Amino acid sequence: MDPAYMAVAGIEVRRMKFVTFNIRCDFDQDKDNSFRFRKPLILAKIEKEKPDIICFQEVLPHVAAWLKDVLKEYYVVGCPRSETLEDEQESIAYRKDKYNLISMETFWMSPTPYRPGSRYREQSICPRVCTEVLLEDLEHKKVFRVINLHLDHIGVQARMLGLSQVLRKLEGENLFYDAPVIIAGDFNAEPDGEEIKIIDSCVRLRNVTENIGITYHGFEAEDEAERIDYIYVSDEILCEKTVKWEDQEEGVWLSDHYPVMAELSWKA
Repeated sequence: MDPAYMAVAGIEVRRMKFVTFNIRCDFDQDKDNSFRFRKPLILAKIEKEKPDIICFQEVLPHVAAWLKDVLKEYYVVGCPRSETLEDEQESIAYRKDKYNLISMETFWMSPTPYRPGSRYREQSICPRVCTEVLLEDLEHKKVFRVINLHLDHIGVQARMLGLSQVLRKLEGENLFYDAPVIIAGDFNAEPDGEEIKIIDSCVRLRNVTENIGITYHGFEAEDEAERIDYIYVSDEILCEKTVKWEDQEEGVWLSDHYPVMAELSWKA
């Protein structure tokens, strides 16, 4: 049997390796952990694990170009967050051989979500975007939605507004409105934060990273460790396990966040 399958309650389902990965803005600022030194470790890890879908955060344009160049088995989509379509993007990489892209959309977390560079008044100076894709599993013709986000790093109110906006949009989807959904990314909020209460109150969604522990380490042991990276799924999706990618070689880490991988599945 294909190892991508697993049995749950006697029903055959399809397994998906899904990763959220804050890859860290690259301004060559991190000494031995600058992106140029992390690239071989990142690529080797992805080639070893072969995830089906990766939600990257903090992807600068040259990093997006690198991902598209080296991830030969994936399509990589996303849109930078600034008014001039520069700066960070929240990229989604998905396997070319497994998924068909039905639609892709970028929207800004703001009162004017389709005005590039817009933001909430309560927010930092940084615009924040979501990348949303509808994908079709080519083998099983299963359509599902992925939303990749990176919430504001300063304002609690901005994060609450951003999450509320994402959930409202989800409720109002027109195309495949009832498709299973995965929401992932760097929420910049601890599990007991007011922001997280908003998404936890959504009966359709559940947190499959609830027991994952610390996800941000900052490359340094003395940095304040935080649990701020999440994967939420709708009820139609099962989760067998979640793991952190804690790899490092001679003090060089994958990123200042631990990438988190969830093994997800649904009825075939």
